[in-house]
Amino acid sequence: MIRGVRGATTIEENTDKEIICKTEELLQNMIKSNNIMAEDVAQVLISVTADITACFPAKALRNLEGWDYVPVMCTKEIAVPNSLPSCIRVMMTVNTDVSQKDIRHIYLHEAVSLRPDLAKTISVDN
Repeated sequence: MIRGVRGATTIEENTDKEIICKTEELLQNMIKSNNIMAEDVAQVLISVTADITACFPAKALRNLEGWDYVPVMCTKEIAVPNSLPSCIRVMMTVNTDVSQKDIRHIYLHEAVSLRPDLAKTISVDN
C-alpha cells in the first residue's frame, strides 16, 4: 500500500544552517515515528513559503545515511493571505502496510498550529 506521511516545521531565520537543521529535524522525526526505510520511499516533496530563499531544504535529506537515491524535489507554497510564514512542509510517499489512521504525521515548532489534532513528535537523538 502507498501512503503519504506529512510533516511541517518553521524556521526563525532565513539562513542555510537554520533551514537545513530544521528540515533534518523534521525528516528524522517523520522517519523514526513511522519506521520508514529509504528503500520504501517513492519520493519526497518539500515545499516552502515564499520567505524561505537561503537554500533548498532538500539538501537536508542528503545528510541522512542511506537516503542518497530517494528522489526529492522542492517547490513553493501558494501565497495564501495570513498563512503561517517561514514554513517548510514535507510529503513523503511511502510503501507501507500501516493503516491510514496509524500514520504519524509530524508538526514541529510553530507548524503545530497547522494541524494540532495530528501534531505528534518523538525524541530523536541528533
